Amino acid sequence: MKDVIVVGGGLAGLAAGWRLRHQDLVLLESSHRIGGRIRSERRGKYWLNWGGHVFAGPGSSTDALLTESGTAAVPVPGFLAGLSMNGKLLLNGRIESYPFRVPMSLSSRVALVKTGLKVGRQVLRYANIVRQRPGEHPDARQQRIYDFENERSFRDFVGDLPEDAEALFRPTVTRSAADPHELSAGAGIGYFSLVWNIGQGLSRGIVGGPSTLTEGIAAALGDRVQLGAEVAEIVHKRDSVVVRYRRDGVDHEVEGRYVVLATPATVAHRVAVDLPADIREALGKIVYGPYVSAAFLTDENSARPWDKAYAIATPKRSFNVVLNQASLVRGSESTRQPGGSIMTFSPASLARTLLAKSDKEILDIYTRDLDQVLGRGFSVAEAHVQRWETGAPYCFPGRGALQPALRRRGSRVLLAGDYLGTLYTETAIHTGFSAADEVASHLATAKETAR
Repeated sequence: MKDVIVVGGGLAGLAAGWRLRHQDLVLLESSHRIGGRIRSERRGKYWLNWGGHVFAGPGSSTDALLTESGTAAVPVPGFLAGLSMNGKLLLNGRIESYPFRVPMSLSSRVALVKTGLKVGRQVLRYANIVRQRPGEHPDARQQRIYDFENERSFRDFVGDLPEDAEALFRPTVTRSAADPHELSAGAGIGYFSLVWNIGQGLSRGIVGGPSTLTEGIAAALGDRVQLGAEVAEIVHKRDSVVVRYRRDGVDHEVEGRYVVLATPATVAHRVAVDLPADIREALGKIVYGPYVSAAFLTDENSARPWDKAYAIATPKRSFNVVLNQASLVRGSESTRQPGGSIMTFSPASLARTLLAKSDKEILDIYTRDLDQVLGRGFSVAEAHVQRWETGAPYCFPGRGALQPALRRRGSRVLLAGDYLGTLYTETAIHTGFSAADEVASHLATAKETAR
């Protein structure tokens, strides 16, 4: 019997596996690649990236995992809030000045200023809501964040807007993988808080690409990681848990004292058949939005205007943001070296229009838009598409009511994953650590009792 079975080889499962690496464990991952929605590949000094790209800083669970695993991460250099809209490319200056610097009609400009002030007032409220209180358990803080403006959508909150005004809000809100009418008002306000408070939240990049972290942890776990292991059922016994899975066409069964279930909520709902009914019901109500991303290796031979930018919002394009994945390289070099790496990101309805298209069709659409956004000098050496139909869980109106059931303890199956909170990669790692620490505590108590 294993001490613990980790189901899911994404960031949450790997964080749990890392913390439990000195226990007798096995990690089961259904795909033939570790990392889940973290995916990057090295290309010399650059890397292609399709998934998570920025990470939390000092004092976070992410920082602890990076430090413990010896993974180098640095603050993302370059301007974090560029904008390309209506033929204008802005790569510096305050975000609040954008309504006056981008070409648009007077009605759109007035509506944008009015709505910006309205959102700004709520961002100040949100800043107080998210503040950690002395002695407060993280679950209490997370519940407060979920409950903030959780009874209506962001679309209902801002009301009807002219086309350009609405378009300028979308890149920030839809990074959630939800459109404004799907996302809760509080969650949308939270994204503006994250964007407007540059330097806080998710602002570090992993040297060599995000998969440097996930592949490093997998290497440390060695042959305890089983890829291509598709779990069919997780069932409690009196003092253990049985996990049934299929690998290489053969059915297997493994028994463990505890299971860390670190899959998307949709999978957890399907396989954890004897969890309490309210927990399974809550898992079944978690909603994911899709996204499509593409990674471009470029081969320019001289400096480009976007070299000093990291993120460029692109309203009214086939993607809502361009991410300069060469930014970390640019920030450490004394002389600008040839080449670069660009990532495009299309969430929510943008993704839905692309999912059924071929890779070539998507790349053609993306390349045409990139030529318009980045201008002359954008030259592609290599490009690849990634579809994420279950891209990211988002906070919809009413989401807060599910949290008490999802975070209730007491089972031998402990949940972990980014759907349990609002900070994506940081939530995944934090909940992976939390589940692992609880398992380790139970195992230590059992060992002490048996003496």
